[in-house]
Amino acid sequence: MKRKLTGLSQRYVTALRKHLEQGPRASLSPALGLGRRAVALGLETLDLARMHERAVITLELASKKDGYMERARIFFTEAITPIEETHAVARKAKTHLHELTELLGQRTVELAATNGQLQRGIVQRKSVEAALKKSGERYNRLLRDSLQLQAGLRELTHQVLAAQEDERDKMSHELQDEVAQTLLGINVRLLTLKEGAWKNTRVLKNEIASTQRLVAESAESVRQAARKFKNA
Repeated sequence: MKRKLTGLSQRYVTALRKHLEQGPRASLSPALGLGRRAVALGLETLDLARMHERAVITLELASKKDGYMERARIFFTEAITPIEETHAVARKAKTHLHELTELLGQRTVELAATNGQLQRGIVQRKSVEAALKKSGERYNRLLRDSLQLQAGLRELTHQVLAAQEDERDKMSHELQDEVAQTLLGINVRLLTLKEGAWKNTRVLKNEIASTQRLVAESAESVRQAARKFKNA
């Protein structure tokens, strides 16, 4: 690296001498080439300034007139242009990197917020799913209970209807038996009246009255049985 710096310093002296010898209209391309070489070697503006200072001393420009120092300054200004451009690019890159860093930080914050919302959404969704599952299980349980209750009600209704039907049959039989017994009693009374009509008029009247009461009681019994049968 030191050898390269020494070689570049010698080239700088040579190029500056030629530039000054060629006069005010000399091209600045050699200075620009030296600056690019300095950039390639990783030199900074201060390094090139020292190199220029040594060249000025070597060429004894301080003792010369005809604007040599000013033209040498212009040569140096052109030589450091690539370095300054590199610095400008670096500053721009640094600024851009800073902007990217800030943007990345902002995106990180937004991503963290979005991730938090996502996590809360997942928790909420799981909660809703659990609630729906629990609700579905409860609905199924209620449905089973309802079906069992319906089956029980149907069975109970069947039993009630069967009991009512049995009760009607029982009451019908009782009514038939009571009517048959009443008619049998009336028939017996009538036969008694028929056989004893010629014997005693008083006895006949008593039997007729007794038979009338039996008929009335039997009719009332039949009416009561009929009401029970109707309400059953």
